[in-house]
Amino acid sequence: MANKTRLGLGKRAYILKLVQDIRASYWFLPSVLVFAGLGLAGVMGWIDTHADDLPLGLPDTFVDTQADGARATLSVIAQSIIGVTGVMFSMTLVAVSFAAGNFGPRLIGNFMRDRGNQWSLGILIATFVYALVVLRTVQDGIDDGVAQYVPQYSLIMAVFLSLVCVFTLIYFIHHVPETINVTRIAAGIGLTLEDQIRTLIDDRDSDSPQEGPTALPDRRPDSVIAADTTGYIQTINFTLLEKLAEDNNWFVTLEAAVGDFLTSTTEVFHVWSDDPLSDDDQTALSACYAVGISKTENQNPTFLGAQLVEMVARALSPGVNDPYTAIDCLNRMAAGLTVASTYKKGLQAPDMPRVRFDHLTFKSLFAATFPLCRQYIRPDAMVLAHAKTLLTNLAEVAQPDERPLIEEELEKLTPAD
Repeated sequence: MANKTRLGLGKRAYILKLVQDIRASYWFLPSVLVFAGLGLAGVMGWIDTHADDLPLGLPDTFVDTQADGARATLSVIAQSIIGVTGVMFSMTLVAVSFAAGNFGPRLIGNFMRDRGNQWSLGILIATFVYALVVLRTVQDGIDDGVAQYVPQYSLIMAVFLSLVCVFTLIYFIHHVPETINVTRIAAGIGLTLEDQIRTLIDDRDSDSPQEGPTALPDRRPDSVIAADTTGYIQTINFTLLEKLAEDNNWFVTLEAAVGDFLTSTTEVFHVWSDDPLSDDDQTALSACYAVGISKTENQNPTFLGAQLVEMVARALSPGVNDPYTAIDCLNRMAAGLTVASTYKKGLQAPDMPRVRFDHLTFKSLFAATFPLCRQYIRPDAMVLAHAKTLLTNLAEVAQPDERPLIEEELEKLTPAD
């Protein structure tokens, strides 16, 4: 029973990854709205068949549409909506292609996760499905005894939804240019970076004093667990990893970090244990991390820093030469580093005495930002001067043990005479 519990707990890493993938997908919200459209069609159909039971009715001018008119109206709505949806999808692809070509292919996920795009597509498709379902219920009066049936309330709802689609289209046309605005892109990445750092610090912050890391046994690890699949680590369930270590008196070192690429021979866990690990124990540990085909920003603030670095590199390339975009990205890097140093106690070590891993620190976050931009910003006098100002301001508010790192970068930015 204990082994089964371990397996179930460990698999939560894959469940967490699945939830994150679904939330970041372009198809999930539109699909939910499609089912909502089907459900609304069913509800409105019930209202039409029980119209006499309603406490209030509509004026006769609203419910006097004949079968031919209802069928024509619903057909026009369905045909128009699906045509507009095709145009909307084309505009989205153009925006994604433009952003990938100008700002970097790793930014595509930001556009796919954009809720405005998802809601716009979902509302139009849901209206199309609703109109089709209602259309099939319209019946002409024929000689076989079938009475004419026109779902008047459903038809009114279809007209209302078509008006909603018109305003959705207006919003979408306004929203698409905003999504490819370089300032908005940099701001979105920078704000996400700050939020992730604050969340990470809040998770590590504790009112009770930390016990500190427990010394590892003075011997080679008893078990080495290698990767069972190839790809990038996207999610690690640190809470359950610590629980497994405490419950079984293990000492565990995590040799790979979120964002690292694994091969079939990459060592992921080193484990010190009183008893040899069973197959179920190894499976439970392996299930505490999830692997995907690419890096993501989940649990990985340095990936957001890498996106800003890529934008700086492209902005300062000879073919683009856009120093103002580079300056904006440097501002976002400095803002994230300021949060990492000044928010509460900063990026302290997590209170996980039985589990060791390369946790995010100010040093590692700093190394993923300004030093990687050095070769691009040194040739541009304006960007170089701004970078020095940002680093000088950062050094003034940073923790004492972090200032030498910033000052060293300032010296490296200064061209040699």
